[in-house]
Amino acid sequence: MLKQISMEQAHLLPGLFKERADLNRAYLMELKTENLLQNFYLEAGIRTDRDVTEMHLGWESPTCQLRGHFLGHWMSAAAAMVVQNNDLALKAKLDFVVDELARCQELNGGRWIGPIPEKYFEKLEKNQYVWSPQYTLHKTLLGLYHCALYTGNTTALSILRNAADWYLDWTAAMQEKNPHAVYSGEEGGMLEVWAGLYRLTGDEVYLTLANRYSHPSIYKKLSNGIDPLSNCHANASIPWAHGAAQMYEATGDTSWLTLVESFWKCAVDDREAFCTGGQNSGEFWIPPHKLGMFAGDRTQEFCTVYNMVRLADYLFRFTGDTVYLDYIEKNLYNGFLAQQNKFTGMPTYFLPMKFGSVKKWGSKTKDFWCCHGTTVQAHTIYPSLCWYEDDAANRLVVAQYINSSYRRSENVTVTQSVDMKYYNDGAFFDEHDDSRMNRWYIKLNVKAATPEQFTVALRVPAWIQGSPVLYINNEEQKELTVSNGYLELDRVWSDDTINLYFPAALTTSTLPDMPNMVAFSEGPIVLAGLTDKDRGIVMENDDPYSALMYTTEHTYETFPWKQTTYRTINQPENFEFVPIYDIADETYTVYFTKR
Repeated sequence: MLKQISMEQAHLLPGLFKERADLNRAYLMELKTENLLQNFYLEAGIRTDRDVTEMHLGWESPTCQLRGHFLGHWMSAAAAMVVQNNDLALKAKLDFVVDELARCQELNGGRWIGPIPEKYFEKLEKNQYVWSPQYTLHKTLLGLYHCALYTGNTTALSILRNAADWYLDWTAAMQEKNPHAVYSGEEGGMLEVWAGLYRLTGDEVYLTLANRYSHPSIYKKLSNGIDPLSNCHANASIPWAHGAAQMYEATGDTSWLTLVESFWKCAVDDREAFCTGGQNSGEFWIPPHKLGMFAGDRTQEFCTVYNMVRLADYLFRFTGDTVYLDYIEKNLYNGFLAQQNKFTGMPTYFLPMKFGSVKKWGSKTKDFWCCHGTTVQAHTIYPSLCWYEDDAANRLVVAQYINSSYRRSENVTVTQSVDMKYYNDGAFFDEHDDSRMNRWYIKLNVKAATPEQFTVALRVPAWIQGSPVLYINNEEQKELTVSNGYLELDRVWSDDTINLYFPAALTTSTLPDMPNMVAFSEGPIVLAGLTDKDRGIVMENDDPYSALMYTTEHTYETFPWKQTTYRTINQPENFEFVPIYDIADETYTVYFTKR
């Protein structure tokens, strides 16, 4: 099993992903602390004299039954960024939030920490409708867990323990009164929290609590080979897979791993995805072979993108299979980046796939959809997705090619960045690279204060067209062996530079129920046509280069050369294609009729 790195060991370096993470950090700081806490204050009876229009609204409005869910996401995101960047300003804000939650819990009697009333759980007991109270509580509990796990905040851990006592009593009572209540209120994330708390503390009482959430109907259906997903709520189901994964890590029981793999098979292997990686419409899993009929305004809910990436992270650590890394990469570009506004940092709930689509961006304080919360978390996990350790083999896995640095030990630091030629810089790859103006030229530096032997395993993406090119200290490595998706470099490292090139190419993909519809990608990056309608695409022998021509220009932005941009050729009307993650307010189309 591979090991997830500690948050403080890695951080982003300047580049595309850091720009997006910095937008996110600014937003975390910008939100008023009293508004983040508003619903916890109200529930605890702490007076506020503010007009409601000054408060957070939308799903955070005091009149919404889901109120308070966002603060948990905020805490999880803030805790990650505090540790990665030693961010003292954000830490002060986070510590104050946690201390105020402790005050609210005390005012609520010492155990309840919900931003909603306890009587919502009485409705679950009576089988009365109420909007997802366990979902709302889960976000707060997970945020407290991440504060304790990442930053070592003992107050957060104390609040979480007290809240667990409330849950121990409530779940015990439900065993007698209404066992179904435990499995209602969008409860799927609870298992992961309690299993994680057991791993963090070693206290068996939390394993008892986890076991009370360990028998949902979805597990039985998966075990019996039944599809429990099609036409069902996507984001309510994925947390059950997270819970099974956390139970596998907590107990070592392989039956949990079997459940996780069965979920992945049903969610990914047994059904197609849009070219972007998304597999749902209107929050529901699309049945196999029917993507085309669901391509509309409400495709690819971001919560599902984020949570499926988290699931892929679990499965990669369990198996080492690079198929999960390829999945993550596709969804980072076409989900994480594509569903965050590159100017404002705001999220879009869905990623439309119809002709003439326009992304609908959330506001800073008036919406707070579920995807608003997962977005602020998503842009904090990039460093942890780049690097993994295989202690048994003394092996460092470079999983994602994102500008970042990793402190492996007091002795060894590894950095990676795009190795892009600009101005008068020299180039190692002049015979290969058109002056190295491509994002897939990567430079890694391995620096060991004292020479040290270990293996650096470089993921070779599934989308590569041809063979990778590799130099170590300016010397080309002529005989490369790709094994199980990796280039394995076992040597004594001192102060060494690796230059790596992955040749990418234009590719096309279609929809299973509409094979005449085509979308274009460069490597893992989906291209969007800047057009308000399906203009059709004429191709010779399905060759994308007969229809699209690469374009670039010098810029003063993230990349010194414009990346992954094309324009059509040989078409009745020509137009541009750009990465879907670069789309802000432009009207775009992803799928086109082949003519």
